[in-house]
Amino acid sequence: MEVIKFLNNNIFWGLPMLILMLGTGIYLTIATKGIIFTKFGTVMKYTLKTIIGRQKKSDDEGAITPFQAVSTALAATVGTGNIVGIAVSIQTGGPGAIFWMLVAALFGMVTKYSEVTLAVAYRERDSEGNLVGGPMYYLSKGTGKKWVAVAFCFCGALSSFGIGNMTQANSLSGAVNATFGVPTWISGLVLAALAGLVVIGGLKRISSVAEILVPFMAALYIIGALIVLVINAPKIPMAIGLIFENAFTGTAAKGGFLGASIMYGMRIGVARGVFTNEAGLGSAPIAHASADNDHPARQGLWGSFEVFFDTVVMCTITALVIITSGLWDSDPMMSGNALAQAAFKNAFNGGQYIVSIGLVLFVFATIIAWYYYGESCTKYISGKKGVRIYQVLFVIAIFIGAMAKIDLVWELADLLNAFMAIPNLIGLIILTPVVKNLTEDLFSDPSRIRPKGEDFSRFLITKDTSKNN
Repeated sequence: MEVIKFLNNNIFWGLPMLILMLGTGIYLTIATKGIIFTKFGTVMKYTLKTIIGRQKKSDDEGAITPFQAVSTALAATVGTGNIVGIAVSIQTGGPGAIFWMLVAALFGMVTKYSEVTLAVAYRERDSEGNLVGGPMYYLSKGTGKKWVAVAFCFCGALSSFGIGNMTQANSLSGAVNATFGVPTWISGLVLAALAGLVVIGGLKRISSVAEILVPFMAALYIIGALIVLVINAPKIPMAIGLIFENAFTGTAAKGGFLGASIMYGMRIGVARGVFTNEAGLGSAPIAHASADNDHPARQGLWGSFEVFFDTVVMCTITALVIITSGLWDSDPMMSGNALAQAAFKNAFNGGQYIVSIGLVLFVFATIIAWYYYGESCTKYISGKKGVRIYQVLFVIAIFIGAMAKIDLVWELADLLNAFMAIPNLIGLIILTPVVKNLTEDLFSDPSRIRPKGEDFSRFLITKDTSKNN
C-alpha cells in the first residue's frame, strides 16, 4: 500500500505526469488553434441540436447513434468521482485542488476531443460487422508498434476492475448502508445481478440503457444540488474565493484539516479530475468509435462536451455544495461519501437522499459503461474467447467491491490510470498532425454533412505493424 502511494504521489501522479497531462492538452490546443474555445458556441450548438433531434436508431447495424455513444461515455465519466471524488479532493488537497481540477479540465476538453477524433478516424469493422476502435487501434496503426496497444489494453482491462467497478460498488454500498441501513452484501448482490443482466447484451443494450439513464440521473442530481446552493447562496462568494486563494497559497492546517501544499493540491486536483472526466485516459474513445457519424472531428466535439459537462458543471456544483457547508475541514476521518451526504443534509433535512440516490444511479451507469471498455480491451488481446471469463470476473468483482476495504483499490486505480494514460498521451502527441488536419477539414465547412462512408485515410498517419509486434 505504501509503495503504491509513493509511486502515485512522486512518480506516476507527481510532477512528470502533471507536465505530460497538462502539456499534451496545451500542445493540442496550440496545434488546433484553440478551436474548441474559439468555436465553443458551435460545439454547444451541435451537441444541443443532436440531443434534441437525436436519432432513435442508427441505420448502420454495426453502429450506435452519436447520442448513444456520448451517453455511454458519460455513463462512465459521471460517477462517484463527481460526488465522492470531489469530497476526497477537498478533504486531502484543500479547496485549491478544485481550481487545478478545472484547469486540467479546460485543456482536457481538447485532449478528449483529439482522442475521440482519432478513435473514429482509425476505427475498423470486427468479424461481426460492428464498428470498433479506441487508443489500441490508433496506437497500433499510427505508431506501428502493436505491443504498445496491447500494453494499453492490458492496463485498461485491469483498470476496469478499479475505476469502473470496485470503487464504484463500494461507494454505493456505503451510501445505501448509511442512509437506509441496507447491509453492504445485499447492495453488492443486487448491483451485480442488475449489471450482469445489462452487460450480457453488449454495447447495443448498454448504450440503450445509458441514453435513458444519463439525462435522468444528471438532471435529478443537478436540481438537488442547485436547491442546496440557493439555500447557501450567501456563502458562494466565500467558497469561490477559497478555491482561487488556496490554489496559489496552499491550505493551512485548520480544524480537522491537516493542510496541503500547492503541489499536493495540484496533484490531487489533476488526478481526481482524470478519474472523473477520463480526459487523456483513452477509455471514452472506445465508446465513441462505434458512433454513426459523418466526420471523426464532429464526434470529437462530443468528447469536449463530455469534459465540460462532467467537470466544469457537475464537479463544480458538488465542490460548491461541500465548501459552502463549512464541513470540509471538520473531521479528517469522515469518508468522502459521508462528507457529501452531510453537506447536502446541512442545507436541508433529507438532502442526504439526493447523494444516496444519485450515487446509486451514477454507479450503475459507470459500471455498465466500464464493462464495455474492459471487454473491448480484453477482446483486442485475446479475441472473443477471453470475453466470457472477463464477464464473470467483472460481475463477481462488483459483489466483492461492495464489501471490501477500498483504500488499496483507489490507489491501484490511480496507478493503472497512469499506465493507460502515458502511452495514450504519447500517441496523441505523435498523431497531432492527424487531429490538426481533420479539425481544419471539419471547420472549413462545419455545417456540411459528409457523404456516408467518406474515406478520411488521406489525413491519417499509418505505419506497418508487422515489424514491431
